Amino acid sequence: MEKFPDKKTLQAAFERVQQYAHRTPVLTSDTMNRLTGAKLFFKCENFQKGGAFKFRGAVNSVFTLTDEESARGVATHSSGNHAQAVALAARMRGIPAVIVMPESAPQVKVNAVKGYGAEVIMCPSTLKDREATIAKVVDERGCEFIHPSNDLRVIAGQATAAMELLQDVEGVDILAAPVGGGGLLSGTSLAARYFSSSLQVTGCEPARADDAYRSYYGGTLVMPEHPDTIADGLKTSLGSNTFPIIRENVGAIVLVEEDEIIEAMRLVWERMKIVIEPSSAVPVAALLNKKIDAAGKRVGIILSGGNVDLGKLPW
Repeated sequence: MEKFPDKKTLQAAFERVQQYAHRTPVLTSDTMNRLTGAKLFFKCENFQKGGAFKFRGAVNSVFTLTDEESARGVATHSSGNHAQAVALAARMRGIPAVIVMPESAPQVKVNAVKGYGAEVIMCPSTLKDREATIAKVVDERGCEFIHPSNDLRVIAGQATAAMELLQDVEGVDILAAPVGGGGLLSGTSLAARYFSSSLQVTGCEPARADDAYRSYYGGTLVMPEHPDTIADGLKTSLGSNTFPIIRENVGAIVLVEEDEIIEAMRLVWERMKIVIEPSSAVPVAALLNKKIDAAGKRVGIILSGGNVDLGKLPW
């Protein structure tokens, strides 16, 4: 039996998520089409609740819990988007949430999580400290842990963005999505597998945080070594669930440079008049710089989020 979510699980997630999440719009741009030689369809998860696709996975996870499980509350560790998503989903269900956040997390994100009513516990900024702190919380309080990307409920929830896109746009040839922890990319690849016959899914990653690329082509899970990229949402590593799903269902992973990410982000702001964060710009950069063979094809792009510190723009 396959370990990862099946078609029925994705359909159930879709029904659940659409009760709470925005069905985000799909935008097109003649300028972007001209620059890439392809017909691009941008799935705007920057307009999602909480400002990112993460809300889909969080709400699917929180609302699949039994009443007994939910009464004990939920917990996670995250520096930003997932933290806000879990806090908001927990508030919607009326259950407690404990979020472990690193000391390096932007204050605006810490404030947002508290604003959604969650309890925040700060910890040192290493992954080791985050995992030790969350383990203690779960052990002491009996909360349900929702991993930011490796949780199968989260993966099924993230798949719903691509499912909507495939319903709204016919004949998509390529689906491009950023990859960090792999929740979005693995969910997207499962949506393509179950709901499309000939679609290739391509993961897009910063060259300065290329652990998914090395894992995918090397065949063994590689941990990141000092990832240093402006795409802060993509610094995390693949996990025991996301890695095998991606290996089996993703057609390629491509890399982009920092200046390409910044240029793509700025171009989307200027030409499309929408706010996207650097992680969202990674697949756009891959297409603009011809890292994906997209000429004459119909390409779906998941714009993963739009949470940007406006005081620290990269240009």
